[in-house]
Amino acid sequence: MRGTRSSKTAAADAPKDTPASKSKYALSTKSGQSSKLFILPRSATEDARIVSLPHPQNGQPSRYLVCPETGLYEFTKVAAPKTAPRSWLIASADSDKENQGRIESAETVTSAELFVATHVDPLFLLLPALLDDNATKSPTNQKRLFLSIEDYLDKLPEKSSNLSEVARWPKMKALLESRLAAICDSVDAGDESMFRVNEVKLFSVILSKATRLASGGLPASVEEKFVQKALEAPILLRTASLLPGPAAGVATALEGTGSGTSTPRTETAESQSSVATEGSTFSAASQPSTAASSFSEDDVAVTTAMTASAEVVQLQRLRVAFEFICASYISHAIADRLKQSLSDNATCKVDFGPLNTYLMELEKLRKETMATRPTSDFSRKRMRDEEEDEARLEKKRKLEEEKKKKANASRGVRDLKKVNTTGMKKLSAFFTKK
Repeated sequence: MRGTRSSKTAAADAPKDTPASKSKYALSTKSGQSSKLFILPRSATEDARIVSLPHPQNGQPSRYLVCPETGLYEFTKVAAPKTAPRSWLIASADSDKENQGRIESAETVTSAELFVATHVDPLFLLLPALLDDNATKSPTNQKRLFLSIEDYLDKLPEKSSNLSEVARWPKMKALLESRLAAICDSVDAGDESMFRVNEVKLFSVILSKATRLASGGLPASVEEKFVQKALEAPILLRTASLLPGPAAGVATALEGTGSGTSTPRTETAESQSSVATEGSTFSAASQPSTAASSFSEDDVAVTTAMTASAEVVQLQRLRVAFEFICASYISHAIADRLKQSLSDNATCKVDFGPLNTYLMELEKLRKETMATRPTSDFSRKRMRDEEEDEARLEKKRKLEEEKKKKANASRGVRDLKKVNTTGMKKLSAFFTKK
């Protein structure tokens, strides 16, 4: 009879230097909602609090950081793509100098998200009370009344909002009143100041914010999509200066197809007779292969039909920055009213005339280019798109079928698929003819 030892004895005899015993951090198991990681400014004092305030664009409750000394901060979420899941390991070190660097405790955060506190103008919180949807329809300021800051605060949504408590802080109330004075006409009624919004002052403040944002440089993704792509002109092929003899007449037609703004070159008598004797009329839009067969790719110079000047590019940046501020912090009704002031020369001190002229010429050039493009290009592109869509749908259908097969397969079949069959003969090998 074979003797066996109990599990307790085996556990006692096990070596103590196991990987589990060498673990440097002891992670606590927490149940419920995972922790969140916030990055707060150094200037924020210990009296700063995370409160709920109505969002200036839609009025929904949102989280903000309010500091009595430094002002108001919003939280910007920074997260990795969902296709690349990540997590945080947060460890707290010992504050004692003797044990400096020693880890006291550690925990994991399942979602690798950062909430960065960035400064925001409290003016945007008060703007919905100053200019509601009905007030924006008023052509002048004559129908608006002078009201106190408490009256404006009462107009804001009170559901899940801590604005009334925050406004009682002396320094926060003074900050709100100073921001109201920047965009309002004010009068003194005894010991209290009364305010009435001035749309010209409001537009000047928003435009100055956009000017600072544009001068500092827009993010690379915004610059590429909303500035470079928006001002990009169609591409032209220029080869006349590189090709000798009769081919110069062929290249001249390439230049004329890009836009009506380019100046056509005068063909020589030799090139005219050469093209005429061949009995063919050249068109770069309908017969691109004729020109392509006469010279190599190295002889083709790619240029744009028109290029935006530095002034036009900067004006486009300014307009994009202005629209970004309106889309992020201002309701749609008020934003539409402010955008109309961009084209008002009496209100707007910046002349957007060069940008508007360039965009008009660019739109006209794009229409001419689309009109001269051969219809066969569109048909080929449509056929390629349809083929790609069909291939994508077929691939998706096969994946769904495989998922269904795996879901319907029994546990035994799934286990058999994991077996290593390297070196084994197939079952059909035993039934072959000898």
